[in-house]
Amino acid sequence: MHLSGAHGSQVPAGERVEAAVAVLGLLADRTRLVLLRRLCDGEADVSTLTEACGASRTSVSQHLARLRLAGLVTTRKDGRRVVYALRHGHIQRLVHEALSVADHQLAHLPPHD
Repeated sequence: MHLSGAHGSQVPAGERVEAAVAVLGLLADRTRLVLLRRLCDGEADVSTLTEACGASRTSVSQHLARLRLAGLVTTRKDGRRVVYALRHGHIQRLVHEALSVADHQLAHLPPHD
C-alpha cells in the first residue's frame, strides 16, 4: 500500500486518507460492492447490472450515479443504452482484495503476504 507519496502525489497525507475513507465508504454498501464486482468482469448496462445484484432498477441507477460522481465508474453511450465500466484497475484490485479478506475470514484461512 502506498500511503506516502504514491505515484508522485503532492496531496497532503490527511487529504489522501479522507479520500480513501470516502472510497471505502462507497464500497461498504452491499449493492455498490456487487455492482463493482460485476463491473470487474467487464462493462455492462443498467439492465445487466440490475440482474446481477437483484436490486430494483431505480436503486441500481441511484447507486451507479453515486459511483460515477465519485469517479469510480465511467459511462459511454451505445445507441440508447448507457454502458458502465470501472474507471481504472485500482478499483478492481480493491474490490478483489476486499472479497479475498472476506474469504479468509469466512473460511478461517491463515494469513499470507
